[in-house]
Formats: sequence, structure tokens, C-alpha cells
Amino acid sequence: MATHVTIIGAGLGGLTLARVLHVHGIPATVYEAESSPTARTQGGMLDIHDYNGQLALLAAGLMDEFHAIVLEGRQALRSLDREGNVLVDEDDDGTGGRPEVQRGELRQLLLDSLPAGTVRWGHKVSDVRALGEGRHEVTFADGGTVVTSLLVGADGAWSRVRPVLSTASPGYAGTSFVETYLFDAATRHPAAAKAVGGGSMFAGDHGTRKIGAQREKDETLHVYAMLSEPLEWFSGIDFDDPASAAAQVARAFDGWAPELTALITESDTAPVLRPLYSLPAGHRWDRVPGVTLVGDAAHLIPPNGEGANLAMLDGADLGAALAAHPGDIETALFAYERVMFPRSAEQLATAEDPDHPTLQDVINIYALDEQPS
Repeated sequence: MATHVTIIGAGLGGLTLARVLHVHGIPATVYEAESSPTARTQGGMLDIHDYNGQLALLAAGLMDEFHAIVLEGRQALRSLDREGNVLVDEDDDGTGGRPEVQRGELRQLLLDSLPAGTVRWGHKVSDVRALGEGRHEVTFADGGTVVTSLLVGADGAWSRVRPVLSTASPGYAGTSFVETYLFDAATRHPAAAKAVGGGSMFAGDHGTRKIGAQREKDETLHVYAMLSEPLEWFSGIDFDDPASAAAQVARAFDGWAPELTALITESDTAPVLRPLYSLPAGHRWDRVPGVTLVGDAAHLIPPNGEGANLAMLDGADLGAALAAHPGDIETALFAYERVMFPRSAEQLATAEDPDHPTLQDVINIYALDEQPS
């Protein structure tokens, strides 16, 4: 009988793993802290690349379903300077190399592809301990437990599974985003909508201030004001007072074009602070029987547009390795980690290259709502 896989975390990586396992007839259960699929918003758009994220969806047998949720035209890309002058204006080339989808719709696609009952909602992990011989006991906040011979941490930046493998913990990456939304932008915020264009827009240079925005469904502009400041700098902003917070953040962009600062000051939602964290460069661990990690739990890096794509590819690769080595968990985990470690290290090197990031590289953040707990 195939080994039952216990997956912690129903993000894109964990769900892709569960789906690929299901395709190969390997049973899995996903335990998720959130109470339901709609317990919180799932972030904005993601560009799913043909060299990683789409390969994962192909392994999951979900390419047709994926194409059905692609937002046509959203691959368009603009770069502006702080005065609002257009430096780059690229239309969607229609090749499908990095088509855009809503994160929530992609997650739901994966959820719908799994047998009923695969995901157990409302299961927040409080502790994980090794029992020996590759077995682990997971304890949940409600006092319940599960014992498994194959445990996968797909639980993001603040993983509860990671400490079984590694003493590493995320550190502040030196930059925070302030997130805003403008609704019905073409009608209610025409100057800002014109600046953003039909897809994604990035404004600024290699300094400490940047603004990124994406045009989502229903003329919604999803905006990230990016500020490279210590966490203490943000403590001077009163985020409990939305109008005051927006004004304070906008003052950091004094002298910028009004259509750009409007992306902050005209927000239809309260500004939300999103500090960015990363794991140490080259993070890896010695092989520990019966457990591994995927996605941000394994290789949280500064944003470079690859987080969701890598998490999905991790899940697909791990599922394929387990299918290729039935009954031999350790061989499968070794094969998976042997590929995953250098791949994630390569992406970290790309993320740290100041000349590399494009708009898509900067504003697609995996598990943006996750905070330390």
C-alpha cells in the first residue's frame, strides 16, 4: 500500500503536491490553519512561468483548467520614472510565457482537483516532534494529534515543520511593502489607471522608494508602495488611522507625479504594512528521515517573481519523486532535495541582483499575508 503523505499547509505548493500524488494514486491529507478556503484574501495576480509553474500544472494534469482562468492582456508591462514619464511600454505578446491569473482562482482550481476531504481546514499546528524511525507527531492548537511516516512542511515563511530539520528562521529583508487597492479605477481613479496601463506597472529606480501596481479583474488596481527602511521606521506610521497612514506613506514619495502618489492616497482600503522576510542564503539541511519542506518553508527569498512558481514546482517534483520510488521514502526525499537545493540557491542569487528585478519580479509575493505567530 502506498505511504500516506501528511502535508502541512494548503498553499499553492502543498496543494500541487497533493494533486500530483493523487494523479499517481498516492493518498495524502493536507492540514490547513485557515478555517475555510475563503477565510482570507489570497493576494493578487501571479504570472505563472512556462519554465516552472506551468511545468508543475502539466504534471498535475491541469493545463486546460489553468488556461481557462488566465486574464488576457495582463502580461502588458510598463516602467515609469518618478515624474510619470513612460520608459518602457510592452503590450501582452500573447505567447503565454508568463500569463497572469488571480492567486485565489489558481488555489481554488487546485482545491477543486482534489478528492473531497483531502484538505482538513481549521488545523493550526502548534508543535511537531520526532518519534524515531522516520515517524513524526503533529499536534494541533485544538489538542488533536496525527502521527505520520511522511511529513511535508508546505506551511510558508513561519513554518512549524522547519524546526525539525533546521534551526534557521526568517530575518527581515530590509524592505516593506504598503499595500493598497483602488476599485473601479477607470471611472473613479482615471489618472492612476492611465499610469498603470493594461497590465502591470513599476515606477522608480534602484533607490529606496518604488511603486508597483497591477490591473486585476473588474478594473481593480492592486498597489504596493515599496520602501527600503528598517522596521522601526514604520513604527512611526499609525496604521490604525487609514487616512493618516496613507498620507504618511505618500510623504515618503514627495516630488513624485501626482498620478503615482494617488495610488497611495486614493486607496479604497486601509493601507496594510507587509514586511518582507527571507531565510539565510543557501539554506539547506541534512537529510532527516520522514520529513521535508516545499516552497517558502524551504527557501523563503526576497521577492523575485518566482516564489509561487517554485513552490508549485517543488510540490510537483516531490510528488513525482515519491511516485518514482514507491515504498522507498528516503530515496524519494533525497532525489527531491538534490534538485530543489541548487534550484532555490540559484533563484536567491537572482533575487539579490539589483539589476535583475522587473515589475513582475518585484510585486508577485508568495503568502504575502503570512506574519510571525
